[in-house]
Amino acid sequence: MSTIINATTTNGVVIQPDNSGSLVLQTNSGTTALTISTAQNATFAGTVTLPTGTLYPIVSGTTVASTSGTSIDFTSIPSWVKRITVMFNGVSTNGTSNPQIQIGSGSVSTTGYTGVSAYAGGSNLSGGSAYTTGFGIPSGATASLIYGHFVLTLLSSNTWVASGVTSINVSGVYYAMFPTGTSPALSGALDRVRITTVNGTDAFDAGSINILYE
Repeated sequence: MSTIINATTTNGVVIQPDNSGSLVLQTNSGTTALTISTAQNATFAGTVTLPTGTLYPIVSGTTVASTSGTSIDFTSIPSWVKRITVMFNGVSTNGTSNPQIQIGSGSVSTTGYTGVSAYAGGSNLSGGSAYTTGFGIPSGATASLIYGHFVLTLLSSNTWVASGVTSINVSGVYYAMFPTGTSPALSGALDRVRITTVNGTDAFDAGSINILYE
């Protein structure tokens, strides 16, 4: 049991003390709004509003092993999200089709993207390859391993821009990748991210993927 301060509409403030060392603030309905623990950690039941808007947390998704299947989906992304980071750890596929990231509202958008990806390794710099079905991430060859992250940022009107720095390991040779792009305007707030390949049939066979959203 904690010391409870309840803002009642009949008595003003009701305090129920004990010796637990924690503090709970409640609304008049008895609903807890704020808890301060003995470890001095504050937990809010609702959101924290600042002069410039509402403060939201950085949320980590659940890491998914990219060892099978032709696509990996992260769904139920909240409507308040303004930025998403997609992270790759040793990801590869069983084919030569480049991986790509697609986003959507209710369903995944598969057309209308504008973007390019270039790569550099040693003294080599490759010109950009265009992508229209997603945010493309060049992988170069079968069994190449992708590391790094790709950041999606809300521009306006449910349109997202993206850029990233990733690397690939092809038979012990590393290349730096520079993917960029812009999404089509979604029909509503983004609620899903899909990682797949351009041809949609090559399967993932190594590594792991996760997202952060904020």
